[in-house]
Amino acid sequence: MRYRDFLKDQFICIITHIISMICCVVFLFSVNIYEGIIGILITAWVLILIFYINIHYYFRNRYFKKLLFQLNNLDKKYLFAELMDVPEQAEDRIVYDILKTTSKSMIEQISLSKRERKEYKEYIEQWIHDVKTPIAAIRLLCENNKTDLTRKLMVELEKISHFTDQALYYARSENVEKDYLIKEVALSDIIHAAIAENKQLLIQNHISVHIKNCQYSIYTDEKWIGFIINQIITNAVKYSGKEPSLTFYAYAEQSSISLCISDNGVGISENDLPRIFDKGFTGENGRNVKCSTGIGLYLCKRLCTKLGISITAQSKPGKGTTMKVSFPKGDFVKVQE
Repeated sequence: MRYRDFLKDQFICIITHIISMICCVVFLFSVNIYEGIIGILITAWVLILIFYINIHYYFRNRYFKKLLFQLNNLDKKYLFAELMDVPEQAEDRIVYDILKTTSKSMIEQISLSKRERKEYKEYIEQWIHDVKTPIAAIRLLCENNKTDLTRKLMVELEKISHFTDQALYYARSENVEKDYLIKEVALSDIIHAAIAENKQLLIQNHISVHIKNCQYSIYTDEKWIGFIINQIITNAVKYSGKEPSLTFYAYAEQSSISLCISDNGVGISENDLPRIFDKGFTGENGRNVKCSTGIGLYLCKRLCTKLGISITAQSKPGKGTTMKVSFPKGDFVKVQE
């Protein structure tokens, strides 16, 4: 609290004292009191007033500094009123009671919102698990009755399965630490599993796949990284060009193993590239592809951050895109909460 602001708050008090001094001087002159005595009296009055204002400012400033210190060191600032000491002054106690009441109401609303959000999330997760059953059944029927029509249906089923997985992982992305298992896995196994999962999509779009130097072992969650690779493959197919191809290759760096997934598709413009991981951003390519949502890469970035790995992109328009996922070396990966 600035001293100037404090003096403004004390303006009425100061004016009242000044008027009282003037009235006192006029009265003392009217009763023929010696001027020296009046001067001493007024001087003492002014000194006492200055002393009072400065002492009052000191204690009020110290009190508010203490409150601000407590607030700045509190992670959940909406709980501030719950941790405040009961003030000594009556005015402060009124404000304290107001803060307690509003804080209690806000905490109740937050708890209600969290509960409703949790219930909705659980419903979405359950719905996705339920809908996977008929998807698997239809896929099995198509595999047992292979025709041109069922092959086309298989491609659409892969898309539906991808969208349901995307919704499921989006719902779970807030609490990755509650649903992960870090272990040593072969990078090549994860890549082959992702390719097999998107087999019909790749065949239907005549995508040639190349895997080079992916014999490394990494420490990560196999399920979550599988989803990230699936999303990158889907994007590569969605924005593919003529004679499309997809290349997987890996290499070791000083402190990490990097997996690169390159395509020869339409590429990403220089202006769009820094924003492709933003939520809802579709860019120039997204406007040309109506099914683009701007969620996939945002979710990949979010999951990578949670799992303690990094994802970056390099691209040139008309020359394709390379997505790079880097895994820390060692048997420990920090998962962010």
